[in-house]
Amino acid sequence: MSNATRILLALVIGLSLGVFAAAQIPAIGTQTAYWLDIVGSLWLNGLRMTVVPLVVALLITGIVKSAEAARAGPMAARTVTWIVCMMVLSAAMGALLTPALLSLWPMPAESAAALRAALTAVPAVADQPPLRDFIVALVPTNPISSAANDSILPLLIFTLVFAFAVTRLAQGPRAQMAGFFSALADAMVIVIEWVLKLAPIGVFALAFVVGARSGLAALGAVAHYIVTVSIVGIIVGGFAYLVAVFAGKVRFSDYARQIAPVQAFAVSTQSSLASLPLMLKKAEALGVRESTAGLVLPMAVALLRVTGPAMNLAVALYVASWFGVELDAFDYSFAIFIAALTSMGAVSLPGSVSFITSIAPICLALGIPIEPLALLIAVETLPDIFRTTGNVQMDVALATAIEAPEKEKINAIS
Repeated sequence: MSNATRILLALVIGLSLGVFAAAQIPAIGTQTAYWLDIVGSLWLNGLRMTVVPLVVALLITGIVKSAEAARAGPMAARTVTWIVCMMVLSAAMGALLTPALLSLWPMPAESAAALRAALTAVPAVADQPPLRDFIVALVPTNPISSAANDSILPLLIFTLVFAFAVTRLAQGPRAQMAGFFSALADAMVIVIEWVLKLAPIGVFALAFVVGARSGLAALGAVAHYIVTVSIVGIIVGGFAYLVAVFAGKVRFSDYARQIAPVQAFAVSTQSSLASLPLMLKKAEALGVRESTAGLVLPMAVALLRVTGPAMNLAVALYVASWFGVELDAFDYSFAIFIAALTSMGAVSLPGSVSFITSIAPICLALGIPIEPLALLIAVETLPDIFRTTGNVQMDVALATAIEAPEKEKINAIS
């Protein structure tokens, strides 16, 4: 049994036992919930302690790798440009789609209220600072202090500037810096994997507390969350068809026929990397030359998860709606920036790891509680199917889009 399955079972069992205890033996249920709340909070803190160092390390190594890839030649540079644009567009779509879906189909008010009451460890939502103070604080006077205070947006801006400075170093020092932060990221991933091995215990504890304090309302809320976030991923992934048809100059029927086996394989493996050999084969069947597919698709698998920014932002905005956090236009603009940035840094990570490291920075920057993420990670297996499917179909569509102008050049010469 995989760890993801154990985590999901822990969620179901914890919620069920919590609901049963609250209904049948409330005194014992309350006392048990008190102690399990401590266990769950300790596990959540174990996840939180890895967020800042891992996000910083991944962002620096991601930017250095992207810069090196862009130096490889015109086609590589064009691929990186496409990837950056797609990630930003994905985040923007998440910012538009999620509020629209929540407006059309909101979480039941009683479920939201019950869940807010159940998660007693969640701090009160802080007031937004005045606009002047917010803008001035974007450039940190002390990045270490920003990291210590979870001031994630100033920290990311400093990290972004630092990463671009690293790309301007000579090859030797640049490789040393990239190696250091790559090793730091690898070490933090190992720590997260240790923490995630305890996830069944932590999720069971948190789920029992929620079930005991919110009752059956928790079950409906989890189902509502899964459907909402999955719809965002399906819509964003569906844009791959438009990219293939309009940018890649491929017939819709041809693309749909060739991508179907890739989608099926991605569903079964939930891995873009495992799907790469089949993606290469199907891209060539769509008229992409082997040389183009061999360059573009590995880069896309390494740097592009197009559903990531949209679905990560959808999770954060869902939690914001859940806890009544009101966001304005400035908040949404920074949310799009952070979602695109952190998703590019997290593309090489397993889904359970990138779930926290990609979404927590968005939440921290906007004052959205991150405690619910510890529960939502338990049901990430279901939305992750649509994440992976959307990613692989966009990777193949990108290959056709990169190949299209090359075909035109060849036809013009001939």
